[in-house]
Amino acid sequence: MGNGLRLGPVLRHVTETSATIWVETNAPGRVTVTAGDLSASADTFEVHGHHYALCDLTGLLPGRAVEYRVSVDGTPVWPEAGSPHPPSLLRTPDPSAPQRLLFGSCRTPTDHGPVAVARYGTDVLRAYALRLAESRRAADGAAEEPTALLLIGDQVYADEIQQPMREYLAARRARTSADSLRPPDDEVVFFDEYAELYRLSWSDPDVRWLLSTVPTLMLFDDHDIRDDWNTSGTWRREIAENPWWRHRITSGLGSYWVYQHAGNLSPAQRAADPVWRALRDGGGAALDEFAWRAHTDPSSYRWSHSHTFGRSRVLMVDTRCGRDVADDRARSILGPVGERWLDESLTGDVDHLVVASTLPFLLPKGVHYLEAWNEAVCAGAWGGWLRGPGERLRQVLDLEHWAAFQRSFASVAEAVLEVAGGARGAAPASVLFLGGDVHFSYLARARPRGRATDTVIAQLVCSPLCNWLPPAMRRMTWLSARAVAGLCCRVLAALAGVRAPALDWRLDDGPWYDNALATLVLDGRSAAVRWEHSPVARTALLSAARSRTRPPVRELAAHRLTRG
Repeated sequence: MGNGLRLGPVLRHVTETSATIWVETNAPGRVTVTAGDLSASADTFEVHGHHYALCDLTGLLPGRAVEYRVSVDGTPVWPEAGSPHPPSLLRTPDPSAPQRLLFGSCRTPTDHGPVAVARYGTDVLRAYALRLAESRRAADGAAEEPTALLLIGDQVYADEIQQPMREYLAARRARTSADSLRPPDDEVVFFDEYAELYRLSWSDPDVRWLLSTVPTLMLFDDHDIRDDWNTSGTWRREIAENPWWRHRITSGLGSYWVYQHAGNLSPAQRAADPVWRALRDGGGAALDEFAWRAHTDPSSYRWSHSHTFGRSRVLMVDTRCGRDVADDRARSILGPVGERWLDESLTGDVDHLVVASTLPFLLPKGVHYLEAWNEAVCAGAWGGWLRGPGERLRQVLDLEHWAAFQRSFASVAEAVLEVAGGARGAAPASVLFLGGDVHFSYLARARPRGRATDTVIAQLVCSPLCNWLPPAMRRMTWLSARAVAGLCCRVLAALAGVRAPALDWRLDDGPWYDNALATLVLDGRSAAVRWEHSPVARTALLSAARSRTRPPVRELAAHRLTRG
């Protein structure tokens, strides 16, 4: 049997004239991507017995769509024979056309059956893929084609695995000698296990087709590694006591670089990346060494990345690995390298400045002030005897968003106000924060305290794609969004010495708790956002799951953010 694809192709970094296609193959080989009269080839590289390639097509025309094919060692492997999906397209952006950016986070892979739908809800990413495929077959959806898909966190759940992954772990560990490390039975630890986790998450036929035909940019969040990853210095010290942790963090960060981060980079950025050069020469050992260094010295590597869409800039910001949490009195959600990069990137002279981080910058007021209060207590604002209980509360309630890093929050807020005030170049029409993680969606609009600006500042949250909150958690988060909760927690934070932020904001719509996918449309100086979902009537969803019909995708909410 010849070589073939284990996973992919995944369409990654795309510009007006180039496109990168990522694949995982079953064995070493040479991968060729052909689009019209253009082609690109690359030899695979190996990591712990797995084989990958990135092919960079250049010479494409702006604003054009062309079918592409993939072969391995000269044998066609994509599109698959008998595939029901339309051909995979390379669609380069037209800088003068509206830019349509899909975004969402938190996706648990399921079998889409009634039991899975009852627990996790409809997989909206798959539902969107099915609708896009129908539109392409009918040739009526060209105007609504997405420019890119931003997956902003928890693309895989390494610590909340499904039954197929449990069975894989049991079988694999029965064949290996990992007992001395005592790895958890229900969490992935080793690179092979992460490779299988990605395969299970991205091999659903409809999602696989979507990833092959819509350019995708990615960021990790905690579940890509482990729940509450890098919450605090205490968390880091406690997790390090586990004998399996070094394997977990090196495998998690290493696999993230291969499966997610490498495709975020342009060909020139990747060629200059020391990890790429070391990986090509040293394979898995070099990747493990890099990953461990990135964990022990977060300032040794920058995971954040920037992209241009027309006259708008999108900043994809790492708020996990780069954190500096060693001292509760001097915490940074970005770390020194991330802080410097983001500050330098927060400039004007664009129509829209989009800041995408997995964690919402602007939370509901009650949660924001609760997290700010907790950070102050953990730093000793109410005495040393409360620092321990404060830390336990932080970990139990996941109090570790931007608001729990007040120095970082204040610094970014001030920089955004400078951008909006024209102090960092011509002011954009909007500064928009994209976020996920919290498993509910909302729109919050913000304004400066004591200043005037024509720039719209807003927080757009879309979460989850497939992992809706149980009813009890929904009630808790609904309460946190109420005005009375915000007032009470603000008083509490003030008593701990927390200052009022330079930004004021309120929830303009939401929260919504259904699985959702959002679309941000940037058209000149105009910006609009739309959330879509499968209706929450569970009887209808279960009926669709039983009959295996396409789940409906309908508008949940839509807002014009700027008039242009």
